[in-house]
Amino acid sequence: MPKKKTIDAKKLIKMVKDETPQPEIMKAFGFKTSTQLKTAYMSALIEEGAVPAIKSGRSAAKQANSNEVNVGKRGSIIIPKGLVEELGFVENDRFLVRKTKAGISLKRLY
Repeated sequence: MPKKKTIDAKKLIKMVKDETPQPEIMKAFGFKTSTQLKTAYMSALIEEGAVPAIKSGRSAAKQANSNEVNVGKRGSIIIPKGLVEELGFVENDRFLVRKTKAGISLKRLY
């Protein structure tokens, strides 16, 4: 994989705002394709804080649903109260716990 080019973000943003023609900008920074230019421009805008970064992948999903659980001293799994209420669990509910390829599975016993 080729080494990532380091560019002067402020200079790139200024050239675009000054309406410098695309071929001239590409030559100044050594870009071979317009996609490289557009990617560098977007990265420069994110770096300057003009555009918020896009959250992506699994980390974004984890942050949105941060229902982390803990294992207590005696091996008990402690589930946050909000999640217990959301799932409709009540005191003395019983569950079947199984190991799965994805981790563990809880099945409420009625």
